[in-house]
Amino acid sequence: MVDLVITAASVVRGDGAKVLRGDHGETNTAGQVVYRDATSKNFLKADNDSATAAVRDAIGIALNGGSNGQPAAIQYEGEINLGAILTVGETYCLSSNAGGICPIGDLASGDYPVILGVARTAAILVMGIVKGGAAKP
Repeated sequence: MVDLVITAASVVRGDGAKVLRGDHGETNTAGQVVYRDATSKNFLKADNDSATAAVRDAIGIALNGGSNGQPAAIQYEGEINLGAILTVGETYCLSSNAGGICPIGDLASGDYPVILGVARTAAILVMGIVKGGAAKP
């Protein structure tokens, strides 16, 4: 699975961005996909093939990096510049690499598809998270 190469310093929210606030629960980088831990309420890296359902429950993309206990801004809807080169019209998903983003065609058997959005331009992803809830055969 080939994940997007994201330049963290270039990750910026765009038009219609909706953002959650809280704290990082580990070291996260801008552009990584996260979930919210049910116990600590902190943001941790999501992973589409984790044996733990909560880890697959991605809620958004980090707009800033930080370490455990530092403030986090997580975008879950609207346009986002990921600081990566996107393929226009491509659907992008949570990858099996913790926090990673990959094209939908890179999902493998056993992965739980979590669609993050579709590329409107070579720089802008229009977010709209969709969770299938079942592993790809």
